[in-house]
Amino acid sequence: MKLIHPQFHFSPHGLSHGLMVNLMNAYISQEKVILMKKIGFIGLGTMGAPMASNLLKQGYEVTVYNRTVSKAEALVREGASQAATPAEAASGQDAVITMVSNDDSIREVFYGEDGILKTLAQGTTVIDSSTISPGLVKELAAEVHKLGAYFLDAPVTGSKPAAIDGTLVFMVGGEASVLEAASGLFDTLGKKVIHMGPSGSGSVAKLAHNTMVGINNLALAEGFAIAAKSGIPADSFLELVQLGSAGSKAADLKGRKIIDHDFSNQFSLALMLKDLKLASSLTDATGVPSPMLNLAKSLFQAGQTQGFGDEDLSAVVKCYEAWIGQTIGGKPLQ
Repeated sequence: MKLIHPQFHFSPHGLSHGLMVNLMNAYISQEKVILMKKIGFIGLGTMGAPMASNLLKQGYEVTVYNRTVSKAEALVREGASQAATPAEAASGQDAVITMVSNDDSIREVFYGEDGILKTLAQGTTVIDSSTISPGLVKELAAEVHKLGAYFLDAPVTGSKPAAIDGTLVFMVGGEASVLEAASGLFDTLGKKVIHMGPSGSGSVAKLAHNTMVGINNLALAEGFAIAAKSGIPADSFLELVQLGSAGSKAADLKGRKIIDHDFSNQFSLALMLKDLKLASSLTDATGVPSPMLNLAKSLFQAGQTQGFGDEDLSAVVKCYEAWIGQTIGGKPLQ
């Protein structure tokens, strides 16, 4: 996005009050986009590090923080400043982006002895892209608003490659005007932003979405297992799935990796299990029947118990391979 200062040259005579207000709101919104150049980025894991890198490439002034200090080294070489604490990362920034792994981590980032609430300035926009519980999202939004700052819950879909390429999809909860003011940031980091509603809506949408991701990956693994046990070549079955009615993003992204036993981590099995547990808590609280979610949770828990948690979520197929006594590619288990 090219940031050009808007110049309004008009006489108020003959303009309705409503039109004047709309013009000035547009001016204010664009002004916020222009001024949002100093960014604090907290959480430099699989997704956070490439997101921060993309901001640097687009000329943002980025201050980074990660609990494991060494994860910031590559970004510092790219031009980032390194903060010693979350509070330092948030101090004096136009926006603060957080991308951490769970509820406990985000609580520490916000409420800890050196948390961002200690230094967050009035008018700062906080964008939390973590996948956390909707109730906690609403609580954090309220705390940020007390300081005269703004809050958006903006989790993402798209794994590590999309974070690297800047093609993430954001599902956002919060005020539309705040989202509009932060549009330059989102344009840098992703290909699409979908406004889901008020604070917490982005989090709910992410949990519903990841419930489907987990179930779809299990469906792929189970289909592979059924075919493999009867001697159908995995390549042939994958071709059928991709061309037929069972086609899915899971098949496109994970099918070949399953055949090749490439479980290099794009989105870990452990994080998928964490998201399914959050989704299960949400459905319990809202009274939504979720038998498929509960089954998915138990199967990913089996994968975690068998030691696959740090591998890609598609490694859940190894549970099926153990049950059928062979790999999806047809080789005996070692």
